[in-house]
Amino acid sequence: MASNWEALAARKRQDLLNSIPDEWRIPRDLLPPESQEDVTDFPKTSGWFTREELDITECTALELLPKLASGELQSETVTRAFCKRAAAAHQLTNCLSETCFERAISTANSLDEHLARTGKPLGPLHGLPISLKDNFNLLGLDSTVGFTSHIGDPAKYDAVLADVLRAAGAIFYVKTNVPTAMMIAESVNNTFGRTVNPLNRKLTSGGSSGGESALIAFKGSPLGVGTDIGGSLRIPAACTGLFTLRPSFGRFPTLRCRSGMPGQEAVHSVNGPLTRSLADLEAYSKIVVDSEPWLVDPRCLPIPWRSVSLPCKLKIAVLWDDGMALPTPPVTRALKTVVQKLKDAGHEVCDWSSVDQREGASLLSRMFVADGGEAIRRELERMGEPWRPEMKMYEEAKSLTGFEYWQLHLERQAYQKRYLDRWLAAGIDAILCPTTPYSSVENGKFKHVGYTGVYNVLDYSCISFPTRLTVDRSVDRPLGDDYEPMTDLDKQIQIEYNAEAVHGMPINLQLVAQRLEEEKCVEMCKVILGIMS
Repeated sequence: MASNWEALAARKRQDLLNSIPDEWRIPRDLLPPESQEDVTDFPKTSGWFTREELDITECTALELLPKLASGELQSETVTRAFCKRAAAAHQLTNCLSETCFERAISTANSLDEHLARTGKPLGPLHGLPISLKDNFNLLGLDSTVGFTSHIGDPAKYDAVLADVLRAAGAIFYVKTNVPTAMMIAESVNNTFGRTVNPLNRKLTSGGSSGGESALIAFKGSPLGVGTDIGGSLRIPAACTGLFTLRPSFGRFPTLRCRSGMPGQEAVHSVNGPLTRSLADLEAYSKIVVDSEPWLVDPRCLPIPWRSVSLPCKLKIAVLWDDGMALPTPPVTRALKTVVQKLKDAGHEVCDWSSVDQREGASLLSRMFVADGGEAIRRELERMGEPWRPEMKMYEEAKSLTGFEYWQLHLERQAYQKRYLDRWLAAGIDAILCPTTPYSSVENGKFKHVGYTGVYNVLDYSCISFPTRLTVDRSVDRPLGDDYEPMTDLDKQIQIEYNAEAVHGMPINLQLVAQRLEEEKCVEMCKVILGIMS
């Protein structure tokens, strides 16, 4: 089997391409040249999409849902439009891992018939196509999570979240690409290759939910679901200018998904929405929680979606840097801009020291490799698949003994307690900080997940949100020669910063609330968006 992985991967890629009907394959004479960086306008400018298809796929989820519920729009029509746009997105960015177009259209027809027969929508997501990250099991489809060893091993059941969404009326039509084992901050693997950013194909769409972010940024999905164990939702959202919520463990169901490192629970993987609007994010979250997922996933907490009243004056702590890597100039400018807007609006702003960030990042990486990389190694060796260079940390890791692993858990608990005490002593409502050091970055150059991963260790609620600012190469110039880097990592990030390459890209920031404060996180994000408008 040691020489078989390449043939398996090639066949899988061809099967994926073959699953796209001829009618949804971009005509050769309309394909943008490979040198074209931004392909997000292709649907509008190519003449290949009908006016109706464009009108549908330009809508947000909340714009579509009332039209679907009333019958103004047929679910089949909406589903076909998003299937076509998703197919185009894949041909231009390599964002998909699975399709189930026929199944989706059949489901849409059934929903249309239900509405015509009963006069009532099936549920709050009636007829809405929703895309899922590759690791969400759907019956009969592979969940490779980037491994060739999982090719031809279709799921025998659906993920619990899929059950919840389907009961609410959602339609599944595609699954999206991820990195190997979902443990790289860019979506690249030996099976499907690299997903690129539709806003600029020379840049990364992030990872590990980078297939989702590319698809949604291209408007090939009105709403998608990804997962986050060290930043895997927030990083892709930042790279493509989307909204996402990293919930605390227990708010959304996680049962029956495929893991890249099954059994690793020192840091829990959670799932959440990727959307183009905060309203869509909030609506999705409320629908999932209101479905009472604790009745189908024993690890979900019986906490309904709650209304939150914010104080008139918020107290926001600002983490300007994490002591390991200074944000690149556009991210620092965005932070300064938002901070000034907060002050002008009468909110209290204070600095948040980076004193605890390094230990949190260290805990994250040590827990990820506690098995010595064995879970990943076994899957690679099954097909003779090589280690990707981005996974050197796992390839070279040494396993801990059971006792050493328990001691690591004790360190984590002490760290969580110290951070909580510091938060409460400061009396803050939230931390405002970078999502990553970058707006986005050139393919293959993403480094450092410390800004996100620390909050996975703490299990805090986080939103990555677009600031409505974009990179300006004339303003966001590289730091001068007089800048003294904090670390070798910092030095490399600043040296590689290319203002020309990321010019015009959206700039996201991260808002962090306490554990299980998803509702408050959403409301505080509304405040920030309000002062930025």
